[in-house]
Amino acid sequence: MSEQNLRSLQPRLQWSLLSLRLGVFIVMLMWTLDKFVNPAHSAAVFGKFYALPGLSTDFFTVLGVLQLILVLAFVVGFKKRITYGIILLMHSGSTFSSYAQYLDGFNNLLFFAAWPMLAACLALYLLRDADTKFTLGK
Repeated sequence: MSEQNLRSLQPRLQWSLLSLRLGVFIVMLMWTLDKFVNPAHSAAVFGKFYALPGLSTDFFTVLGVLQLILVLAFVVGFKKRITYGIILLMHSGSTFSSYAQYLDGFNNLLFFAAWPMLAACLALYLLRDADTKFTLGK
């Protein structure tokens, strides 16, 4: 690829990575807010998918605060190696912990949306140095 083609690719790459980052952020933000708005739902998810039943509402409040800090740092591109990496690990855990739903795929179609999001998280992590549009970590 010529140098001119690489230069013309850069703005499109930056906008593409920004759109991936915003898309992942929206999903992660909703899961974060769920811990505050409906902690019983979060408790049910943790009980079913992570084999951690009986966690308290206080646990989800603390977890929600920590997760909110993380997703806000992620969306602004702060400490990308760390924040993008943690988001990737969190979503990987969520995706792989749902393995039983993939075995009965046609009754659990929404769970398959986790896979393109996982791909987006991986792409963002691998291309984090190129993700500079509207970030703190240029």
